[in-house]
Amino acid sequence: MKKLLLIPVLLMGVLFAGNVNAQVQDDIYAKEHVPNRKPVPYKFLREADAMYKKRVWRVIDLREKINLNLYYPTEPIGQERKSLIDLLMWGISTEGLTAYNTEDDRFTQPMSRTQIENAFGATEQTINTYDEDGNEIPVTIKGEIKTNEVKQYWLKEDWFFDRQHSTMEVRIIGLSPIRFYVKDDGSGDDEQEVRKSYVFWIYFPEVRRILANHEVFNNNNDAERRTFDDIFFKRYFNSFIIKVSNVYDDRGISEYSLGIQSLLEAEALKKTITDFEQDLWEY
Repeated sequence: MKKLLLIPVLLMGVLFAGNVNAQVQDDIYAKEHVPNRKPVPYKFLREADAMYKKRVWRVIDLREKINLNLYYPTEPIGQERKSLIDLLMWGISTEGLTAYNTEDDRFTQPMSRTQIENAFGATEQTINTYDEDGNEIPVTIKGEIKTNEVKQYWLKEDWFFDRQHSTMEVRIIGLSPIRFYVKDDGSGDDEQEVRKSYVFWIYFPEVRRILANHEVFNNNNDAERRTFDDIFFKRYFNSFIIKVSNVYDDRGISEYSLGIQSLLEAEALKKTITDFEQDLWEY
């Protein structure tokens, strides 16, 4: 009889061990909405309906408070929380997202993984060390990609008036991370010049499928987190214009204006675009 009672006890032990090894859900419910989301499709646009169009380049500075949710976390937290640059790098590595060279912004030259690492300054370095006998030994150190150095983004977008729907709309064409770094010149000076470089270009319509499946942290409500695609589609960010298409080889504002005058010129160009829509209406 004791042997018969021992069998159920063993079965319970096996079942208990199986429950311990089961996957733990770090939430009160399974998140199924965002991972299955698809980007909101753009409205169909005919060439004949675009009666006005202006190409605009602008900068999103991640150091502004409203843009912090695109910069943090500086290190991924689990599978859910990533910064925008970490998400882009993940998409390039695992989802087949294409990065393009920054020599132009027309998406003509795809970049390899090695080129991307070089753009981040993650190049291999050889240093000399010594063994116990004093013999010199060269050691190669692999470079590290520091995504937290990306503190701005360059947006390329088209503003257009759709006369079919009588609305002024905008569509983002490209996205380019801007890296800020200090290059060690060997001088030992702590206050060296901060440099910046454009890492790569991303064709925005291609990356939308990835942006729509990943959340952005919401300071007010953990249960209502917008996606990265929501941030761009609904314009939940602050930015400033640095260039508008023009006859002078699309020269930037900084080429003919400096300091506060550049910001005033950017606001004037922004007002010119928005005023076009208002001028079409008669009150």
